[in-house]
Amino acid sequence: MSDHSTIEWTDATWNPVTGCSLESPGCKLCYAMKLAGTRLKNHPSRAGLTTMTSAGPVWTGEIRVNEGWMEQPLQWTRPRMIFVCAHGDLFHEEVPDAVIDRVFAVMALARRHTFQVLTKRARRMRQYFAHPVREALIGKQIAQLEFAYSGNPMSVWTGLPLYNVWLGVSAEDQRRADERISELLDVRAAVRYLSLEPLLGPIQLNAQLLTRVETGSQAGQRFIDWVIVGGESGQGARPMHPDWARSLRDQCHAAGTAFFFKQWGEWMPRGPESWGYPLIDGVPRVRLTDTGEDGSDLGSGGDHHVWMQRPGKKATGRLLDGRTWDEMPNAAGGVAPC
Repeated sequence: MSDHSTIEWTDATWNPVTGCSLESPGCKLCYAMKLAGTRLKNHPSRAGLTTMTSAGPVWTGEIRVNEGWMEQPLQWTRPRMIFVCAHGDLFHEEVPDAVIDRVFAVMALARRHTFQVLTKRARRMRQYFAHPVREALIGKQIAQLEFAYSGNPMSVWTGLPLYNVWLGVSAEDQRRADERISELLDVRAAVRYLSLEPLLGPIQLNAQLLTRVETGSQAGQRFIDWVIVGGESGQGARPMHPDWARSLRDQCHAAGTAFFFKQWGEWMPRGPESWGYPLIDGVPRVRLTDTGEDGSDLGSGGDHHVWMQRPGKKATGRLLDGRTWDEMPNAAGGVAPC
């Protein structure tokens, strides 16, 4: 847990639950998994949550509920954007529903903050909210917390969705995007968002998911309000073709959806320098096709092949075609530049 965060799209992290398991190819170089098995391996919130393999630390599938951190947002007085479970997945199969109820109760009471919940377990998230008495169960937790903090029972509980909670899914390729977005759309939320990081292939979003419905029972409701895109970091990182990021940027802008380019990761395009992609000698290079294959043996032709270079995350930066893209969603609809 940190009252400050280096993650570009949030202010702080809150980890009431830590621990996870590998879910899909995007998990291969999980930064939280690496930290849990190295620098934080003896910390009470991480000890025993990974096992060491020839490829490095790997999640065991065990999760840990950090009781001492559960109510921390209630003690933070300055409003913050808070990323929930940055070192785990709130909707992991091993997290009891009752624990998730408590997390939502804290978020309901900490109205001054905005909470960002991100999961790869989109189906579990949908099933959790579909429970017929979910609001009553969260309400019971709220009443207990309010009594503990103020000595008075809960006075107002307006139910779900919570206006200060954003719900998102993470996906790395078209298959996972198709699977997880469909589940996310069945959940009511003040803001729905996608984290397409690490982006390991091209993703085409259904244009209807990004546009505002103007007629019918869903008039004024935005389906996907925000799209985050980023490349992969860490040893063995896979390069992200710039056309994949450009395509998602253009899809979002055509629909008026907020687009956030988080990072290139370890790899970046090799030129042109006028777009913020310097020519760096003495670093690994690869010729990448638009399908993500190594195109080193394909020669110099082809409109959709690009030379990528690996100077490391600190050098690659966050410029996409000469500028940063820091757009944030507006819960009332539309795009708010960061």
